[in-house]
Amino acid sequence: MQRRTILLSGAGLALGRPALAQGTAAHTLRFIPQADVTAVDPMSTTSYAVRDHGHMCWDTLYGLDTDFVPKPQLCEGHVVEDDGKRWVFTLREGIRFHDNEPIRAADAIASIRRWAQRDSLGQSLMERVVEMRALDDRRFAILLRTPFGPMLDALAKPSSYPCFVYPQRFAEVDPARPFTEVVGSGPYRFVADERLSGARVVYRRFDGYRPAPAAPSLLGGAKIAHFERMEWRIMPDSGTAAAAMQAGEIDWWQQVVPDLRPVLRRSRDMVLERVDFGGLMAMLRFNHLHPPFNDPAIRRALLHSVNQADFMTSIMGDDRSLWSDGMGVFPRSSPLVNDEGLSVMTGPRSTDAAQAALRAAGYANQKVTVLHPTDVPNNNALTTVLTDTMKRSGLNAESATSDWGTVLQRRANRNPPDQGGWNALVVLFGGIDLANPGQHPLLRANGLNAWFGWPTSPELEALREEWLATGPLPGQQAVARRIQAQFWQDLPFIPLGQYFIDSAWRRDISGVQKGLALPINVRRG
Repeated sequence: MQRRTILLSGAGLALGRPALAQGTAAHTLRFIPQADVTAVDPMSTTSYAVRDHGHMCWDTLYGLDTDFVPKPQLCEGHVVEDDGKRWVFTLREGIRFHDNEPIRAADAIASIRRWAQRDSLGQSLMERVVEMRALDDRRFAILLRTPFGPMLDALAKPSSYPCFVYPQRFAEVDPARPFTEVVGSGPYRFVADERLSGARVVYRRFDGYRPAPAAPSLLGGAKIAHFERMEWRIMPDSGTAAAAMQAGEIDWWQQVVPDLRPVLRRSRDMVLERVDFGGLMAMLRFNHLHPPFNDPAIRRALLHSVNQADFMTSIMGDDRSLWSDGMGVFPRSSPLVNDEGLSVMTGPRSTDAAQAALRAAGYANQKVTVLHPTDVPNNNALTTVLTDTMKRSGLNAESATSDWGTVLQRRANRNPPDQGGWNALVVLFGGIDLANPGQHPLLRANGLNAWFGWPTSPELEALREEWLATGPLPGQQAVARRIQAQFWQDLPFIPLGQYFIDSAWRRDISGVQKGLALPINVRRG
């Protein structure tokens, strides 16, 4: 803390007025994202920095407004026929890609197909699809075997593989081989020749973009590019980021680390607020393909020793208004949150009990490789606690340290750890991604089609299908309790707690919308 204090006090004296107050800076927003944009293809990773990059460059057919209700975006609207088994969508007139080619129904269909290869709700949709076909350039139909209630929620999904609309030639690229050129459909262009890995990502306003006719409302209304230019500055060191904010060199810091909140709050030139009320959940994800965590008894052994409060205090401190323990499958913001089986996390913690459970399960001292990104502060701290907990619990654990980009590449490797694979890692997902079993990526247990870690559980899959077919909320809540009961048996991951992060922006920035901390619809003044 002493280093940060010196740095910040020096920065505060360096400039008496914001550096962006004059000249071309009025047309530029400088933004610090939570991490570097390690790929330009949003289907290549669930990284939130890449997701946010996606929302800058591409649009979706539908989007969630501030009440999380799906509203038309690239679509003008739709009709539902044949008792929910035929959907006909109409695109808005005059919408274009960044190469000025019109957005056609064929582009939308190809984009849905590509998205559905990655997304859990998309997979469920395609299991019901009989046919998708273009009726003309602006209209396309989706024919279903059985009704799919979450259709609009799926197409409007804002995170963890949003259904962005790409030109057909890009949408037909296998998601396993990410594309490297950006031809977008959204409000900003990606400026490839100004990209500097680990330092800078640049966007310019796309003047050919036609916003939805509704008023701005998160991702479900008009998306207006008020700035001619966006510069995303990659600053993994939080002290450097805070100093840049104080010096007026940065307009908006997406995620403020907890120990610097008081420093920024004291500044009259800055606003410090919680934008994302869904928070973030931290989870220990196992690789189910290789020993030792291919054995559920060995996974369950760690339930004796994992202390959610230890993980949360390592990143958020002792202020309980910033975090929650006693977490199960769903975040606090979900109507499906419940206490089924929670005693396995809230009872007394014991590394001795974990060691005994590992011996009983036949653990043979196999090495446990834990992916450990050192350049993302929260992941770094959480992984340090995880590796220590595993060692004290009797596991032969070691951290495989690297930068975040390397972790994203390595977690996709299905080989054994000694061939470039892995055994465990800490995963962070926003509450918006975990609200229900249909979209919760870590609850999907369909083997090699599941999210990284690739768990298999026919029981969890059957309960998920039951939830998708269940009507009003009380019935959904009953199924959610049964899902959580089965979850503690199969244990595709272990919840490590939920926490909340504030954003900070300069007081002359307006238009920040609650729900997701995205630099869209914001302006100066």
